[in-house]
Amino acid sequence: MSDVREGLRYSKDHEWVKAEGEMARVGITDHAQHQLTELAFIQLPTKGQKVKKGEVLGIVESVKNTADVYAPVSGEVVDINSPLEEDPQVINKSPYEDGWIAVIKMDDPSELSSLMDAATYKKLIEQAK
Repeated sequence: MSDVREGLRYSKDHEWVKAEGEMARVGITDHAQHQLTELAFIQLPTKGQKVKKGEVLGIVESVKNTADVYAPVSGEVVDINSPLEEDPQVINKSPYEDGWIAVIKMDDPSELSSLMDAATYKKLIEQAK
């Protein structure tokens, strides 16, 4: 069973968001990393990059698959988790803590309301089984 954390918001594309004021820490969910299996490569966004909700933020590759990581909110990338470039498997071990991908300064924090809460996201991944 995938780990779904309370207090985060989730996209249908399996990204999570932790809102910290106008900042949004973003990563892929435990469910997504299980589907991808062992990660071998990550293409991170660049600091200062402007992103729109739903646009590709980065790419994750495993021995099994490649997946786009979509921006769950619009804004400017203000921080990236650069150690992931050396060791992308941190996402497999700790998708919600050490495996975060980027921090986005949100243009419109009200976009968070269109994302799912933990209970709704759990239903989504259970239906996909």
